[in-house]
Amino acid sequence: MPTHIVVPPQSGRSFRVSQGDLIRVVDPKGQQVADLWAFSTEGRLDWLSTSQTRDIGERLFPAVGESFYSTSGAPILTLVADDSPGPHDMLYPACNNALYERAGFHGHPNCQDNLHKALALEGITLPFTPDPVDLFQNSLPQPDGRLDVHASINPPGGSVTLRAERDLLLVVTACSVDYYVTNGGICTEIEVEITTGAR
Repeated sequence: MPTHIVVPPQSGRSFRVSQGDLIRVVDPKGQQVADLWAFSTEGRLDWLSTSQTRDIGERLFPAVGESFYSTSGAPILTLVADDSPGPHDMLYPACNNALYERAGFHGHPNCQDNLHKALALEGITLPFTPDPVDLFQNSLPQPDGRLDVHASINPPGGSVTLRAERDLLLVVTACSVDYYVTNGGICTEIEVEITTGAR
């Protein structure tokens, strides 16, 4: 039976997976963005790099069957299935306290803090915040080069399935933006299902 993890609204969760495991990220109520990070647990610090993934794959986002790459240029996750209409994003950083303060919201939950809280529970402290993979985020570049975030079009139950290419520590957050259309105007939970791969 798959391991089932619920990421409550405006929060984050960490979990460890082994090479070959399948990770299904599900948006049960629809229109909820999920930020995803992956860190190698094999030796030196290495993590999913959105810039390396764009460069190596020569795409804004991998197609099914293609990989996400780490800072060392090695495959770290593979997109096995995309049961959502997309799009997904690898251009935006995680929402952070400064973003909300600019919008007039002080002390607002945010994905950057939720990432570091989840890592702290694993005994990990980072002096920086890697850019996440923003699953279900509707922010494709416009023809004039402008970047606008629109409401997610992901339906209830929309999901993506990833395969771990290494032993990994993953963090998934349920995006905290509730004052803008990103998550359809309301923040809801994200679910993660982990299926053990062949050993």
